[in-house]
Amino acid sequence: MLELYHHGSSVCAAKVRIYLAEKGLDWSGHYIDILKGDQFDPAYIKLNPKAVVPTLLHDGNVICDSTVICEYIENTFVERPLRPEDPLQIAKVMEWTKAVDEELHPACAWLTFLTCHRHIILRLGDQGVEDFLNSTPRFSVTSNWHETKKSIVRNGFQAEGAEAKVRLYDHYLHKMESALENHEWLASDSFTFADIAIMPYVNRLDMLSLDHMWKNSRLPRVEGWFSRVKARDSFKPMLLDWCPEDLTNDLRAYGKTSWPEVRKILGIT
Repeated sequence: MLELYHHGSSVCAAKVRIYLAEKGLDWSGHYIDILKGDQFDPAYIKLNPKAVVPTLLHDGNVICDSTVICEYIENTFVERPLRPEDPLQIAKVMEWTKAVDEELHPACAWLTFLTCHRHIILRLGDQGVEDFLNSTPRFSVTSNWHETKKSIVRNGFQAEGAEAKVRLYDHYLHKMESALENHEWLASDSFTFADIAIMPYVNRLDMLSLDHMWKNSRLPRVEGWFSRVKARDSFKPMLLDWCPEDLTNDLRAYGKTSWPEVRKILGIT
């Protein structure tokens, strides 16, 4: 029995949901509302000490961290493989998943809070904001996420490091553009874990109304790739449909108001 603790706006949870769908596996879900603080419940922290989603339970075993979960799924359920057979292509896949975990995911957390989630948290009122921010474990998304999240919520685009994270995100879009020069997919001519790993992060930009980062002929191969992933059967039900309507609306509305800041940082005319 596969049980997934997840949230609609979590890019990491979306990665696992997509992987499960592409493998054709059934699972049951436990919805953790990370914007209301469900992840700080002591019972959940026993499962996931970082107080993040996703967490997978399989036959009583707990597996944390989205990339680890996906690799576990691939190794446990060998039908419909998403891992290439060629060692070089496997290495290419691992390059992308490693980059997502080490750089793109922290950048996404930054950008999401910069453009949207800080506005949602500020609705909690002064005491609610303080309680939420102080509940974040000292080691979570990154080793300094506790203090970083406080700075983002309080200072927005004026937070130290904000511009660098926006540029880092854009850097990976350009890396995608280069990788797609000779292949339809990121690591090979076949759809792999590399594409699954990146899908939620490009979709996050799209949901934040930041798709001008690749549209208007700026990054045409990225635009084509995104059209292909949106056409996959796993995309809408595992990415879009799990995000609550009010949160989807907030992402689009707050993201749209943030576009002038992002455009200015990236020098997009």
